[in-house]
Order: sequence, then structure tokens, then C-alpha cells
Amino acid sequence: MEKLLDANSSALFEESVAGILEKHWGDATSAGIADLAALWSEAIRHGWFDLAAGNELGLAIAASRGLGRVACPLPLMDGYVGAELFDSGIDKDIRLVVSAGPAQLIDAGGAATHVLVVPNAGGRAEIHAVTTAVPRPGLAIPAWSQVTLGEIVAARDIDVRQASRARSLVRLGKAARALGAAERTHHLAVEHTKNRMQFGKLIGSFGAVQQRVAQCQIEVRAANLLVDDAVRAVLADDETGLLAAEMAVTYVAEIAPRVQLAAHHTLAAGGYFEEHPAPWLFRRVQADIAMLHTIEPAHGSIADVLIESGGGLPAIDRGIDGEALRAECLKLIADTDSRDIGMTPSIVNPKAVAAMAEKGWFGFGWPHEYGGRLASIAEQVVLNEEATYHRVGVFKPLVAVMLLGGSILRHGTAEQKTTFLPIIASGQMDFCLGYSEPETGSDLASLRTRAVRDGGEWVINGQKSWTSDGHVAEWVWLAARTDPDARPRHAGISVFLFSMKTPGITVQQHKALSGEVCCTVFYDDVRVPDSALIGEVNGGWKVIVDALAGERISMGNIAAFLHRQLDDLLDYVRSDPDRWVGPRGSAKRALITELAVGIQANRSLVRAAVEASASDLGAMFDAAMAGVMGGDLAEKFGEATLSVFGPIAALAQGSMDGIPGSGAFEYGLRQSIMYVVGGGTNDVQRGLIARGLGLPK
Repeated sequence: MEKLLDANSSALFEESVAGILEKHWGDATSAGIADLAALWSEAIRHGWFDLAAGNELGLAIAASRGLGRVACPLPLMDGYVGAELFDSGIDKDIRLVVSAGPAQLIDAGGAATHVLVVPNAGGRAEIHAVTTAVPRPGLAIPAWSQVTLGEIVAARDIDVRQASRARSLVRLGKAARALGAAERTHHLAVEHTKNRMQFGKLIGSFGAVQQRVAQCQIEVRAANLLVDDAVRAVLADDETGLLAAEMAVTYVAEIAPRVQLAAHHTLAAGGYFEEHPAPWLFRRVQADIAMLHTIEPAHGSIADVLIESGGGLPAIDRGIDGEALRAECLKLIADTDSRDIGMTPSIVNPKAVAAMAEKGWFGFGWPHEYGGRLASIAEQVVLNEEATYHRVGVFKPLVAVMLLGGSILRHGTAEQKTTFLPIIASGQMDFCLGYSEPETGSDLASLRTRAVRDGGEWVINGQKSWTSDGHVAEWVWLAARTDPDARPRHAGISVFLFSMKTPGITVQQHKALSGEVCCTVFYDDVRVPDSALIGEVNGGWKVIVDALAGERISMGNIAAFLHRQLDDLLDYVRSDPDRWVGPRGSAKRALITELAVGIQANRSLVRAAVEASASDLGAMFDAAMAGVMGGDLAEKFGEATLSVFGPIAALAQGSMDGIPGSGAFEYGLRQSIMYVVGGGTNDVQRGLIARGLGLPK
């Protein structure tokens, strides 16, 4: 094997793979003319098929992605599995493809010399020589082949776990290859949006194009993360490793064809003709996904595994500090008997609030001089996740830490820090947010509420909308325009923090679909002292951005909310699987698989944002994508519970005993709208994601 494989750098290996493919295969348009057998021999010479000996699954999957990007069907993972099962005790020069049976079509362009037949439930694994290979022209190029199997050149007995692992790894390889192809087409489409003019404008400026491109970016990013998670879990020999692998495969099988088609929509006629890589990548994606059905997982679908094993989703590790905090958090929840206290965000559990305040968890990410201990982002995310998952009833104190604490630390005066940080740290900061307005919604740069200086005071006039809990809040964190002539628009905004009991404030209550109360708040000649100003005059945009940046800490809340709902669904289904979801292969089980995989993908996006540096734009990008995916999943989940359980899933908490989810499904469906529109609709968020990809205004 060449020295490049001794390096612990996947990037170096991928660069080498790309170089070899460029020299011995070409780009995607070469799929119809390139010599796969010659490339196969070259790959053997460069050690690609020795990766199993070093347990280099990550490199094999990285190479599979690279193969997909040039529409090449080289079955690298088939060779990996063969070497793993036979301990590299087979001739290294054979060109091996894995099959579930002798009558299957083979996707190797007629270049395979041997077929490894892996029995579904364990038994005799056999490597056969290929006697004849008859091309079967169709969608796949190079064409699939119908092969005749000859003598057995190697055989061994394997158990069901070995069979499951072999099948899952081959499936993971095909999925990674399809993902590489779809991602490549997506990238071509993104670049096309920046250059193609239509109707006098770059097509990337059209809203429909931005929405489509952003959605594809979310799905491609999540798919890559799931594949990487699967590699880690399999290498760790985690008991959920094969489940993680199958989740990645299932998600890619769902999104890769969709991403490919969406990219074609963007590329339009320019990507329809074979001079362009897109048609060849289209064939690769569809062929690989179709071939997944020839090697079905031995353990059934994701839903089958979750229902029948009694297990749950693979864990998302938050590192040593994060997991230590998780153990502490779970103990506190048990000691205070705080599980399932507050299903709705407005419910506050005084016992849990007091216990967490005593431990210093509200604001434990602050510097030492302000009572914190510089807790990591991972620890802060874990606290939010566990509080949300177990419905502990501490949502409002945690939001105060997230939205107010950091901004006061960075921009507040010494007096403001002395006054408000202890209140926040005690969990007693009962506030509402004065951002949205009737005409501007979440477009804060366009807000109209005015604040005019009058001596040592500010006079505020305007109207705020959708102010959650404005009728009971003690304080308001309000953004107002202090310079109407400032350019750009956001330059003339300031932020104030003052009592809701200040004269001139009128509150009008509205009951939301979720049952919670939001308010329209009128500010008529409201006078507040200069000490209410947070930060500099006209410097409010920095304060707002810092406050919103804190949302990275709570971005996992939607994923945790959905994770708990999934576990509740599974618990109820397990009580009578035949009644609720029917036998294996049923539509309801397929729906549960889709939900479970989507939730795991959402959790992976959250993890990626948490692990990124706080100063990394990628962290905010992943957080935005996690938020969009979570909102969409929340709506889908609420509707799915009605499909699985029927009308009883629409019953509220307390309406009768033993209803699915104890009323959480009914509430979750009503609450799901807020996850899509709160803080800016998903359409707006996708537009921002598209801008982050470089699409024009």
C-alpha cells in the first residue's frame, strides 16, 4: 500500500482518490466510455482494497463518495466486506462484488471476476468465480450484468450478526456513492444559480430557486453527517452501530433522488444533455438506490428494530463534560421528581428552578466573576436538551439566560449587570420579548417603534405583536428605532430593558393555537430612564445579534422535543404492535422509520453546530438548517401520530386514561406551527441559507 494510506488524513486520501479517478476514469461524462476493469486494477495497486486490514472504514466511505462524484460504480465497499469476512485471505487481485443471491443483477459494468454471496440470516458465505456476464442495458451506465456463477473459490460460515454487518456495510457504500453523486449535482446547480441569467436577473435571486437550493443543502448536509455518524458507530463496535448505518442508508435513499431531481430543475435544459455531468450523475444516483433493494437489511426496517428491540435512537455524544452534566441533570430530575411537570413552555416548576439555581446552572456558561464557571456549549446544550426531553418546567429561566444573559454581559453597564444577572441566575427573570411588530414581523431591521430622548429619559411609542406571556411578564426586552434616518436600516436601533408596569403600556391578550397566550403590547408615551438602555445608542443591532447567537444553545430543543415524542410513540406502539402498526412492511411502520431517521438527522445537525467553534459561520449555518428541519419534522410528526393511532391521538391531556403520549401528541401538533413560524418562518430561514451559499439577493 502506498504511503498516503499511512497518513491519518482523510482529506489527503480523498485528494489522492480524486487524482487517480481523474487520470484513470475521468469525470462523470466518462461513465459511458471509461474502462472500469483498468481502474479496478489501479485501485488494487494503490491499496484501496486493503483498507479493511487497517479498519479504515472512514477512508473507504470517503472514497465511495468520491466515486459517486464522477458516476463510477467501482464496488469498493464490496471488496472491503470481502476482505473483512475472509480476513484478507483471498487473492487481492480478484474483482469482487457482493450479492444476496446467484440470480441478482450485478452493478460492475461486466468487470467483476467474482461474486460473494452473503446469506441473509447467517450461514455459508461463498465466493464464486464469474463464468459469464451478460450486459443488461438500461438506466445504469456502465450496464448492469446478469452473471452465471461458477466454482467456489472460498467459503466460510458466518453468524447472523456478521451477515447483518456485511449487508449494512455494502448498503452504506452504495448510499455514500449515491450521496456523492447527488451532492455533486447539487453543487453544480448552486454554481449555475450564480451565473445563469433569466428574465434579466440571475436565477439564484428567484425565491423558488432559493427555497429549493436551501432545502437540498439541508438534506445533503444532514445525510453526510448521518453517514459519518454511522462510520463512527460501526468502528466503535457500538451496539447501535448497524442501526446507525441503516439510518444513514435509509435517509440517503430518501433524499438523494430528490436532491438529484431538484438540481435538474435548477439546471433546466442545460443539465439535461449528456455533454453535462448531470445526466450521468442522475443515472448513478438512481442505479445505486435501486441496487439497495437487492441487499435488504437482515434485521428489518428501522421501525422493526426500534419496536421489536425495545431500544431507541443511537446516542449523540456531547463529549466528557457534556455527558457528565447529563448524568447530573438526570439525577436532579429524579431527585426533584420533575419529569413531565411542564408540557407547555409557560409552565414553571419552582422545585426544579430552585434546584438548578442552587447548582448555579442558570448562567454557568458565564465568566467566574459573574457567578459562572465558563461551562462549555456542549454542557449548556445538554441542560436544555434534558430539560426539554423530560418536560421539567424550566423553559422560561433558560430562555432568560440565552436571550438576555449573554447580551447584558457583553453590553450592559456595571449597574445593569449587578441588577439583572443575579435575577437571571436565580431563575426568576420573568420577561417578555419586544421584537416583532404588525407590519414587520421578524424583520427587525424594519421595526417602527420609536424611542426619542427627552433629557435623561426616553419616550417610547409604538406597537409590538406576538409577545409571548406579555400579560404576566415583569420585564420587557424591547428593540426600538432611535435614529429614523440611519442607513443601513439596522444602524438606528437601540435595545431597552424596563418594567412592564411602566405607565403607558397596554396589553391585549390573544390565545394561540397552542393554547398559550401571546399579546399585542401598545407603548404610548412610555417614559424609561437612560439606565434602561442596553449598550450604545443606535448600537442595538449588536445587542440583538448577540442575543440571537445564544439560540445555538437551545437549538437542540426541537430535536429533544421530537425525540421524546418518538419515544412516547414507540412505548405505546410496543403495547400492541399488531393493532397499531401491523406486520413488517406496513405503511405505518414505514412512516415510523421516516420519522425516526428524520429526527436522528436533525440531532446530527445540532451536534455539528455544537461542535463547531462559536466564531465559525458553519456553526450558525448548521444551527439554521437544524431549525428548519426541526420545524418541518414537528408538523410531520403531529400528523403522523393521527395516521398511526387515529382519533385518540387527538385527545388532550386529562381527557381520558391511557391515551397515546398522555396528550402530548395532540399538543405537539398544535405547537408545531410555532416551530415553523417563530423567530422567522422556515421560508425566510431557507432564503437566508441560500444567501449563505452565495445566491444573490
